Amino acid sequence: MFDRLEIMQMAQSMARHAALRQTAVTQNIANADTPGYRARDAASFAQTYEADDAMALRQSRASHLGAEVSASAKLLVQDGTPSPNGNSVSLEEEMVRAVDIRREHDLALSIYKSSLGILRNSLGRSGA
Repeated sequence: MFDRLEIMQMAQSMARHAALRQTAVTQNIANADTPGYRARDAASFAQTYEADDAMALRQSRASHLGAEVSASAKLLVQDGTPSPNGNSVSLEEEMVRAVDIRREHDLALSIYKSSLGILRNSLGRSGA
């Protein structure tokens, strides 16, 4: 009953999205001097969550096919002014993006912790 709460799934999706974006930022920074490299990032969480919800198969058991269908695993090439060697990575933009990703991940953790606290209180288990 409590293992498939939508708020918990949403928090988990938000944390996965933040991890995907963090991977993109680290790849962008690692390739900051690579000629012709184009900076990448994922679509916003709202867009990917709506797409996941619309595309996901409805299941009543974990053993059903399609349990891990996700449209959010796609990195998009970012528009930006390329340098003379064709590289479009801006270290300043990547650092700002990393801070935004940290905020997104912290929000996902806060949602999860708050939901877990509400669930524990409703069951009468208000322990630490």
